[in-house]
Amino acid sequence: MSEPSTKILDHIIHLSPPDTVAQVSEEFKRLGFQVIPGGTHADGLTANALVLLQDGVYIELISFLKPAKDYPPVSDRNKHQWAGKNDGWIDYAFLGSTSASIAEIINQRAKDSDTDVAYLPEVHGGRTRSDGETLKWAITAPEARLGRGSLPFYCADVTPRKLRVPIDHPPGNTEHPSGAAGIAHVRLLASPPSLKTLASQLSSVIGEQPTVSHGLHVWTLDVPKADTPKPLLILGAPADEEETKALDNKGPGIYEVAFWTGKDGKKGDGRTEYGSKIVWRPL
Repeated sequence: MSEPSTKILDHIIHLSPPDTVAQVSEEFKRLGFQVIPGGTHADGLTANALVLLQDGVYIELISFLKPAKDYPPVSDRNKHQWAGKNDGWIDYAFLGSTSASIAEIINQRAKDSDTDVAYLPEVHGGRTRSDGETLKWAITAPEARLGRGSLPFYCADVTPRKLRVPIDHPPGNTEHPSGAAGIAHVRLLASPPSLKTLASQLSSVIGEQPTVSHGLHVWTLDVPKADTPKPLLILGAPADEEETKALDNKGPGIYEVAFWTGKDGKKGDGRTEYGSKIVWRPL
């Protein structure tokens, strides 16, 4: 049996301050997205809302339910993988598999190529939707020493994916005033000294070597539904002072997300009130 793909983009995560899912949902609506209710995660620490796209990828608008000060110094909240993250784009997930261990596949690749990357065994999680539907999945993520946000984590559905990502139910869930249809690219920033190492790590994770041009490492990803051109994962160093400040403020990881739009859709670029850069790319 062939190995499952390890390069299918599943979702991209946007963090906002505690208990602000409703507010960030309104912000994304103003930007031209339709936002649908999500729910509360099984750990009781976070809640979300979703922006669903025609290519099957989605944006997860997530926030903690309470600020860190409301918890004791040693708590699950303060040990959460995103507890120390600044608001904005913070992480991204590829689609996992229940038929084989993604962690074992990636770790074997890393061993074969002598790459310093390792993924943890799958851990089960879930959330309850606002309509009461219970969703279950399994997550594998990079080891803690590698940080979160530069390398993807993986989400494998235990319950049907259509429950987690209801792009067709009800009809119209993927229709956006902006014309957004799918992900065109996800751009990662990293410091120049770390680029070679991170590119090697990503190659082991994705299972392919990038094309390299003008200092950018570029991989072509797949999506759950091929309704738009395939998205790119782009890794590079900061190109200007603004990008340097972003890297200094947030550390390595997602700087920019680009969306394919229809011929009458939005063009150019913009930012959310949390500093997240969005680019609109006409099809």
